[in-house]
Amino acid sequence: MLFRRLKFLAWLIALLVIVLGGSYLFAPQWLMQANFKREAMAAHLETHAVQAGDTHWIYYEGGQGPTIVLLHGFAADKKVWTQTAKLLTPHFHLIIPDLPGWGESSRDAGASYNIDAQAARLDAFVQALRLQRFMLVGHAMGGAIAGVYASEHPEHVAELALVDSFGLKATPNAFDRATQAGKNPFVFDDRAGFARATALAFEKPLDLPGHFVDVLVRRNQQDHAFIERTLRELREPSQYLAVQNRLGQLSMPVLGLWCHDDRIVDISALDSLRNGLSAASAISTSMINGCNHMPMLEKPEQTAQILSGFALSH
Repeated sequence: MLFRRLKFLAWLIALLVIVLGGSYLFAPQWLMQANFKREAMAAHLETHAVQAGDTHWIYYEGGQGPTIVLLHGFAADKKVWTQTAKLLTPHFHLIIPDLPGWGESSRDAGASYNIDAQAARLDAFVQALRLQRFMLVGHAMGGAIAGVYASEHPEHVAELALVDSFGLKATPNAFDRATQAGKNPFVFDDRAGFARATALAFEKPLDLPGHFVDVLVRRNQQDHAFIERTLRELREPSQYLAVQNRLGQLSMPVLGLWCHDDRIVDISALDSLRNGLSAASAISTSMINGCNHMPMLEKPEQTAQILSGFALSH
C-alpha cells in the first residue's frame, strides 16, 4: 500500500513538472497570470469592473477599514501595488484601478490620456463607485493625476499621498534630458531593452526568467504607439508641472514619499512640494533609502508603514 502511494505521488510530481515546464516554454503568459492572481489573493484583493464615462475600468478591491485609492504610474498597472496592498488590507479598504488606457482598462485610440483628461476620468470612476471621502495615493504619473484630482475635488480627498510623483518642479536629471530630447526609455524590443528600461526604475536589476521577459517585451511592442503618444503629451509644461501649478489649492493633509535615489523623478521635487503647500492642513515628508523609483515593489514594508501611519494620524 505504501509503495503504491509513493508511486502515485511520484507520478503526480512528474506530471506537475511536465505541465509547469511546458507552460513556461510554450505559454509563459499563463504562468505569469496565475502568479498575479496568487498575489492578489494573498493580498485579499478581488477583481471588479465598472463602466465610468468613456472607460471600462478594471480594478482590485479588498480589505476593511478607511478607504484608500491607489494609482499606478506610467507604463504600469494595478499589479505594482499588490505587495504593499497585502500589508494594508488588514486595516484599510483598498481600491486599486488600472488607469484608463493601461492594464486591463479600456483605451480609446483617438482620446487624450494626459493628466487633466485622466483626472476627469478618475472623477467619473469615483462617482460610479459612489465613494465619499478617501485617502488618495498616486505614484509617478498617478501622483500627478492624484494631485490634480485632489485640487479639483477636495470634498472627496481626505488625505493625499504623492509617491515619487510626476508633475512637480525638480532638478533636471539624465532621464529628463533624454525625454525632453525626444527619447523614450519606456519602449523596448528585446531583453536588453527591457533591462535598460527597468534599470532606470529599480535600484537592483530585476531577476526574471527569460521567457517571462519575452512576454513583457511583446506587450510593450504592442503598446509602443500609445506609450510614445502619451509621453509626448506629458512633455508639455502644463503636464510636467501639473501638480506644481496647483499646490496652493491643496487644503487636505499631504504626504510626499520618495526614494532617496530616484533616478526618474529627482528627490528635489520633495522640496518643491513642501515649499508650495501654502494651504495644506498638514504636511508630511518621508524618504526611503535603498530604492530607486518603485518603493511599493522595492520596499513594500516601509511603504505600507509610512502610508498607514499617515492615514491613521489624520
